Amino acid sequence: MSVPGVREGAIPSPNIWNDPAAYEVENLAVDPDRVIEATMQAVRPYADSVVLDIGCGTGFHLPRFAETAASVIGVEPHAALVLGARRRTARLSNVEVLHATAQALPVPAASVDVVHARWSYFFGPGCEPGLAEIDRVLRRGGAAFVIDNDARTSTFGRWFGWDHPDYDTDAVDAFFARRGWTNERRTIRWSYSARADFETVVRIEFSPEIAARVIAEHEGTDVDYAVVIRHRETH
Repeated sequence: MSVPGVREGAIPSPNIWNDPAAYEVENLAVDPDRVIEATMQAVRPYADSVVLDIGCGTGFHLPRFAETAASVIGVEPHAALVLGARRRTARLSNVEVLHATAQALPVPAASVDVVHARWSYFFGPGCEPGLAEIDRVLRRGGAAFVIDNDARTSTFGRWFGWDHPDYDTDAVDAFFARRGWTNERRTIRWSYSARADFETVVRIEFSPEIAARVIAEHEGTDVDYAVVIRHRETH
C-alpha cells in the first residue's frame, strides 16, 4: 500500500513517521557522549568531505555534519520529514535535502566521501539495493556507516528483543560481514532530563504492551544502550 508523500519502496519507520516531535526528544537523548561520532571519525574523518545521510528524517544530524563537512546531502523518503529537514537547515548553505529512497540515491556515481545511515538499515537481508547504491556513490577513499541496534546485550537491547523476538543481530552481522563490512560493538546511553520524556519515547519505540512493561520495570531516566557500528571503506 502506498502512503501519500512517501517514495515507493520506502520501509516504514513508525516512530518518526507517526510522531516526529517525540522522535526529536529521543534524538536529543541518544548518545550524549558522542561515542558513535568518535567511532566514525576514527575510521574516516568527514572534515572537508561530502557527507550523505540516508534516512535523515527531520535532519537532526545534518547541522553537526555541516560544521566541518564541505557539503552535506540528506536523503529522506517521507515528504513531511523532508520539509522538516529543509526548515532545520535553511540557513546552512552547504546542506541539501532530497526527497528520495536509499534504493535510488539522486547523486552522481563516485561523488560522496562519507555515507551515514542511522537506525534506518537494521533489517539486513532485503537492503541489498541500498547497499549497491552506496557502493555506486562512494568515491575511492570514502567510507559508509550503518548504525544499528544490538539486541544481544544492554538494557535497551533486552527491550528491543522483547518487541522483536525474531530479530537476529548475529545473522545481520554475518550478512554485512559477507559484503565486506566491519561490525564494531559499542555501548552508548539514552539520557533524558525528565521522566516524562523517557516515557514518551518508550511509547513510540515499542508496542503498547512492551512499552507498559518497560515503564513499569525501569526507574530513572538513563538507559545503557548497545549498538553495532557497521562500516565499509573504499580503496
